[in-house]
Amino acid sequence: MKAVLFDLDGTLIDTAADFIRIIQQMCRDKGVDVVAAETIRTQVSEGARAMVKLVYPELAVDDSLFLQHRQNFLDCYGADIAVDTDLFQGMNDLLVDLETQQIPWGIVTNKPRWLSETLLQALNLTDRCAVLVCPEDVKQTKPDPEPMFLAASKLSIAPEQIVYIGDHPRDIDAGKNANMPTILAAYGYLPPNASDDLTAWQADYIAQDVQSLHKIIQSLM
Repeated sequence: MKAVLFDLDGTLIDTAADFIRIIQQMCRDKGVDVVAAETIRTQVSEGARAMVKLVYPELAVDDSLFLQHRQNFLDCYGADIAVDTDLFQGMNDLLVDLETQQIPWGIVTNKPRWLSETLLQALNLTDRCAVLVCPEDVKQTKPDPEPMFLAASKLSIAPEQIVYIGDHPRDIDAGKNANMPTILAAYGYLPPNASDDLTAWQADYIAQDVQSLHKIIQSLM
């Protein structure tokens, strides 16, 4: 292993609390029952559209009013992107270990670039992250391997020598489609329709927490 790539939300960074805060406030503003925090958490990896749909289930996702609410959600999030957000507990120790071993780490995410860059800057991770690939950088996003190949190219490292870690089936599929060893972050924002048998995702490894993730990566270094 010569490099490590992470999905962003739910894998590298625990962003759910800020999404929960904003979505629940949107519920209060609309005057409807507040969506449970755990329900919101399971939708984080599905993106802004899925989270806003929890508040406005009656609107089609291409409805102009829905798009306005989605943009409002993104604006609110961008303005206060790291109020309750931080690296998962123990993740900084893992990153320091990689950096000490001079193994570059980066991010391949479906999160828009402006939000990804703002988040990394807020957490002082910009200069530590060796590569950041976002949807705007490719024609096909995960689970297509295109963003994985782009990250590998930017690192000048063969894909099969890069480990990819994610908390969604599309992350594991993207890694496998690029011939990268994959690790399922079972501590992350697993979708509600995720199989109870996580081995069905066919990841090479399953990490139940960041500490076990660290041990898996150490075994591959």
